[in-house]
Amino acid sequence: MNKHSVLIAGGGSTFTPGIVLMLLDNLDKFPIKELKFYDNDAERQETIGKACAIILKEKAPDIVFSYTTEPAEAFSGIDFVMAHIRVGKYAMRELDEKIPLKYGVLGQETCGPGGIAYGMRSIGGVLELLDYMEKYSPNAWMLNYSNPAAIVAEATRKLRPNAKILNICDMPLGIEMRMAEILELESRKEMDIRYYGLNHFGWWCDIRDKAGNDLMPKLKEHVAKHGYVVQEELSSQQHCDASWLDTFAKAKDVYPLAPDTMPNTYLKYYLFPDYVVKHSNIEYTRANEVMDGREKFVFGECNKVIEQGSSADCELHTDDHAEYIVDLARAIAYNTKERMLLIVPNNGSISNFNSTAMVEIPCLVGSNGPEPLSIGEIPLFQKGMMDQQVAVEKLVVEAWIEKSYQKLWQAITLSKTVPSASVAKFILDDLIKANKDFWPELN
Repeated sequence: MNKHSVLIAGGGSTFTPGIVLMLLDNLDKFPIKELKFYDNDAERQETIGKACAIILKEKAPDIVFSYTTEPAEAFSGIDFVMAHIRVGKYAMRELDEKIPLKYGVLGQETCGPGGIAYGMRSIGGVLELLDYMEKYSPNAWMLNYSNPAAIVAEATRKLRPNAKILNICDMPLGIEMRMAEILELESRKEMDIRYYGLNHFGWWCDIRDKAGNDLMPKLKEHVAKHGYVVQEELSSQQHCDASWLDTFAKAKDVYPLAPDTMPNTYLKYYLFPDYVVKHSNIEYTRANEVMDGREKFVFGECNKVIEQGSSADCELHTDDHAEYIVDLARAIAYNTKERMLLIVPNNGSISNFNSTAMVEIPCLVGSNGPEPLSIGEIPLFQKGMMDQQVAVEKLVVEAWIEKSYQKLWQAITLSKTVPSASVAKFILDDLIKANKDFWPELN
């Protein structure tokens, strides 16, 4: 097996150590000769980089490791870019969540006005990474899981149509792991799934085991009662953050709207926005939870590793989505034709839906990239919701390209989370002030 050179773009992210640990766990399947980090925040990356250098020296000393803020150094001589950047970091995420809540509209990282604001920041950042990759390593592939994936994917489709980029999301994977637990399976890989939608906006329409047995009835029975909350949480209530537990539980209310399918948990934001607002605390949103939780934990553990010069007693661990990235890189490197959910141009896969929409559907992945599977026609309820949401995403990208206030106002107005055009305008004007250092200046 050839050894690969990998760049993690977003080297200062709290998710980076988990990806490094997952790569180390999978060296037999995906050998690495060189690992690099790139970030535009040198100080933040330094802490993660120093800790990972110690971990790599202990576990895989033959891997050449470096981290840098210089694009030419980072992007030269690489085979894969694993990109997870957050333009504006958590300080801007906090504003994405809190500004809409001021007006009684949900504040969420990728959904509604907060997701639109984040999208307007992310487009330029991801395009910059793509252009560096194309300039310095034109044969490399970018595996992008920078959020909001739907808006970023639409921007890359429109502005870099020939780029070697695969846009992915780990949320369906996380739900499938819960499904496997509900079904008492060893792994989500024991399931064959059919799924369709947009990113953070989709439905499973068929789930079977490898023998072809239908697993949906058992899943439906559980989800109708408990959502995606698993047995351990039902008994202990300690498995994950309260906000996530609520999201997994709320699936029991989302499910009856389309009971022939199983919903993505993010649909709660579009179908029950009043519930979400009522259960939100404008003083302490998810961004605050992450800054006080994950952020402090990861940087605390990294500092501990640096101080003791060893990863002994280190509690850093692999992330769920890291496994998915390894599988995707392997599929491209070794032409495995693994079946994976990706965000790709529809091009008729969903026969009664916009052909230029970036849809999330199963694909067979090989050395030439993804081969999307045919989904056929989807029901009117799901199609209607997707038509509305894909229009929002396209308007955001057009607003970014044209620097159009009008189109961004239309996008926020059209979001199912926003009650009126006047509320949309209040939110937009506040977001423009907050994002003056990140958005194009709108006309």
